[in-house]
Amino acid sequence: MLALLGFATIALVLGLILSKKMTPLGALIAVPVLTSLVGGFGVKTATFMVRGIQDVAAVAGMFIFAILYFGIMTDAGLLDPIIDRILAAAGSSPVRIVIGTALLALLVHLDGSGAVTFLVTIPVMLPLYQRLGMDPRVLACAASLAAGVNFLPWTGPMIRATASLHLQTADIFNPLVPVQAAGLAFVFLYAWWMGKRESRRLGTQLPGRQSPHQRQLSEEERVLRRPGRFWINLILTLLMIAGMTVVKLDPVAAFMVGVACALPINYPSLKMQRDRIDAHARTALLMAGILLAAGAFMGILKESGMLAAMAQSAVAAAPVGAARHFPFLLGLLSMPLSMVFDPDSYYFGVLPVLAEAGRAFGIPPVQMAQASVLGQMTTGFPVSPLTPATFLIVGLTGIELREHQKFAFPFLLCASVLMTMVSVALGVFPL
Repeated sequence: MLALLGFATIALVLGLILSKKMTPLGALIAVPVLTSLVGGFGVKTATFMVRGIQDVAAVAGMFIFAILYFGIMTDAGLLDPIIDRILAAAGSSPVRIVIGTALLALLVHLDGSGAVTFLVTIPVMLPLYQRLGMDPRVLACAASLAAGVNFLPWTGPMIRATASLHLQTADIFNPLVPVQAAGLAFVFLYAWWMGKRESRRLGTQLPGRQSPHQRQLSEEERVLRRPGRFWINLILTLLMIAGMTVVKLDPVAAFMVGVACALPINYPSLKMQRDRIDAHARTALLMAGILLAAGAFMGILKESGMLAAMAQSAVAAAPVGAARHFPFLLGLLSMPLSMVFDPDSYYFGVLPVLAEAGRAFGIPPVQMAQASVLGQMTTGFPVSPLTPATFLIVGLTGIELREHQKFAFPFLLCASVLMTMVSVALGVFPL
């Protein structure tokens, strides 16, 4: 009964969002509340929601202050020199621009945070896409691919897999280095191909170095620019990023301090400070609302036992004869499973059961872990409705959730399947 309710909840949420019958905010709240009441949990549903909200409160706070911070920095013109140099290097070539998007996302994601990757990459690159009339879905997909394939020992899925199966990180990651290299090659191949496709669509000429696109600022934008504060803004941003990546400060604390410093540095007037907050408050609050709704959604699924029941039913349905193919099959399915299971429920609920089932058939648990990280919340997280990063991507690019998923899902799945095939070819796990 619980498993059926869980699968019905996921299906209804996805169906309502993708069909545009409800907003993500409404679907993420209404559907799990309804199914929880149907399941007989009554007033406990409210407790489930609060526990889920508590789990995402820090993330929601981070997004609010991150959006405010990068909004203030954009208003002050911190990104202008960066954009100008990228424009000068890329000219008006969509090929260079898409490749530059993937490279920037790859470098920023070295800290292991998908949220920071998108918060930095998309605001920097989006003006180029807008000025040339390029499809913003290409930007969203290129950034998603680069972040998804770049699973590192300190990223969330790798840490969870290590902890849940009590393995050494090196045992999981080291054999996957050439596999990841193949995935990264696919990322840049995608960037080159998609750039050429955009070039044909826009009618631009690829050969030769083209003149850079001249940015045109509105009068309002020029009033807000603070070119004389560029270096202090850059230092503040680098210190904040170093605090998150080196000192391991909680991102919400780092961004809160960043906003508190950025406002008076760039806009000493109290009225201008309020205006800058008001200018970005709508985006920040909308994003926070969706994140809190997602927290309530996951709280109900977890605390009610629906997630655990779904995991058990999925394992029970696996045919015994296919046991020796578990790693290969899991590698193929790991990315789509991101649409059903959040990282905690999968890596701490599903993976241990799968690994134990595989152990009975002589399959080392490390192979199940490796198969999982090839897609489950790596290439899968940028399109999963269960992760805040997905809503961050669509919010920053201004595209619809279903459009992002429809466009990016096939490429992310291809990257995951390719890495699975390479893993088999290199003997990381058997076919």
